Amino acid sequence: MALDELTEELARSAAAGDHRALGELLARIEPDVMRHCARILPYHQDAEEASQDTLLAVARNIGRFEGRARFSTWLHIVTANCARTTYRSLKRRAAEQTSEELPMQKPDVRRVSVIAGSRLDLLDAMEALEADKPDLAQALVLRDIVQLDYSEVAEQLGIPLGTAKSRIHQARKYVQGVLGEDYR
Repeated sequence: MALDELTEELARSAAAGDHRALGELLARIEPDVMRHCARILPYHQDAEEASQDTLLAVARNIGRFEGRARFSTWLHIVTANCARTTYRSLKRRAAEQTSEELPMQKPDVRRVSVIAGSRLDLLDAMEALEADKPDLAQALVLRDIVQLDYSEVAEQLGIPLGTAKSRIHQARKYVQGVLGEDYR
């Protein structure tokens, strides 16, 4: 999500309470948010749901954007978190369905698409990491999903560079352990 300076300025204005700027900002970021959600979630409808959740979260929380980092970084984090939340919600809903309530189920993507199945496995691993070690999950999201460099991760988390590198390394090891031998 490479956002331009105009978008950054709109974000700062929206954070200061400018409702017109917020409307423009949401319209500008919507396509990028959708693309990012579609890279995380295997089904288009699920990505659309996560995209709408992201835009709603941006609108509700723009006042919390402090401008210390670029808006694009903040948006990446919000988008990744909303996509993971949507995935958890869909997974929970699927688990709650009984066999009698399975009218038109989607096919199991783990059998249909290697890429989609891998994404679901990775989302499961990230969910486990977040539940067990949230500090590691946050560092990993910033580095591997948001694609910040190590110094930016350290700055965002307010920790020393060495600590950021260590957390990312530990998080990757954890995720590899959850994913198992097939992913090494």
